Amino acid sequence: MADDMKQGEMPQSILEVSAFDPQGRSDPHTPLKALREGCPVMRDEIAKTWFLTRYGDIRETVNDRSYVRLPIKAEEGSLARRFVDEQSGELEQPSILFLDDPDHSRIRLPLAKAFYSRIQKMKPEIEAIIDDIIDAAPASGRFDLMSEIAVPIPILVIARILGVDESRLAEFRDWSEGVILSLNPVCTEEETERLARSAEALNAYFDELLTARRKAPQDDLVSDMAALQASGEADISDDELRRNLEALLVGGNLTTTDLIGNGVWLFLTHPDQLDALKADPALAGQAVEEVLRYEAPVSATSRISPDDREIGGCPVKARQTVFCSLASANRDAAVFDQPDRFDITVKRPSHVAFGGGPHICIGAPLARMEARHVFQKLFARYPEMTLADAPLDWRTLPFFRGLETLAVEV
Repeated sequence: MADDMKQGEMPQSILEVSAFDPQGRSDPHTPLKALREGCPVMRDEIAKTWFLTRYGDIRETVNDRSYVRLPIKAEEGSLARRFVDEQSGELEQPSILFLDDPDHSRIRLPLAKAFYSRIQKMKPEIEAIIDDIIDAAPASGRFDLMSEIAVPIPILVIARILGVDESRLAEFRDWSEGVILSLNPVCTEEETERLARSAEALNAYFDELLTARRKAPQDDLVSDMAALQASGEADISDDELRRNLEALLVGGNLTTTDLIGNGVWLFLTHPDQLDALKADPALAGQAVEEVLRYEAPVSATSRISPDDREIGGCPVKARQTVFCSLASANRDAAVFDQPDRFDITVKRPSHVAFGGGPHICIGAPLARMEARHVFQKLFARYPEMTLADAPLDWRTLPFFRGLETLAVEV
């Protein structure tokens, strides 16, 4: 591991720039820069994966539809294959996150159409939810912004969109934290048990909910998808529908929580940028993009090569896994001027925080909508908010970037 890595020292494994490693958790950008400049296409034999750190290579890879996502197609022993070997039960019916065409398009297209339609329809309601939660936070003193604002907003928003029981939000959040462990290729025995318990509970809940909505439809996304399935407009099995609705619940709250937390932390540590936002609230949309570029909630994505090919001049064999560092791509000096500067006043080239190509994050429009309104509302209510004197505690889930707590003074 890279506990004592010095500036410019070259990491030897993908794990050294993940949340597994203490330095990779506190500052992934220093070792990522060393890789990007010294070994932008690295072969990690321990993890049996290639690791890309340049924007150009990553943009080309995520946009290339010939790459594969289904982990069972990866070589044995690789990080991607461990999703199957260690958590096979969770991938018997994978969500669209791990599906390839034609199944990926068959499920994603009707789901995305219904999801985006409901987001637009509910925009005023979503903003009202955000307003109410921020207004209910402490008026003065010290509090944890994560538990008071960043956690409750996304879980309530996605719950309202889906139509799940809002009296059980704490359970949904706990189950989400358990199920997201399916994206950890090296779970401990305790984590694997938590994953199984959470998945079982979530499966049972959504089975009951779908049964109820088929009998008595409501004004929510679960009812929308049940109706599309029944009419034949969505060619989706019961298991596929349940699994992808669950994925929306899990993904729709965890990563947006991290986006909000990361953004608030960045503004409070860059007061000149916070002043710029206060002076011109219309910058909120551009500010969200800069937060996503500078400190994205998802730090990596992966693909599986379907054949022998070259990436950045390196020979990649069929079935080998290719991990793409989104965090590194978004700070590539070949694309972004002053990439290590957080600046919401500059319109930059497109980042890759949401991935790209056919697997670009389905929740991106909702995350942007929530974060934009949070930043506008939060700093309008708390114009004098500052960071409290407390250590930062970053999440330990590999390939994700977010704060466990964020103490603030208002």
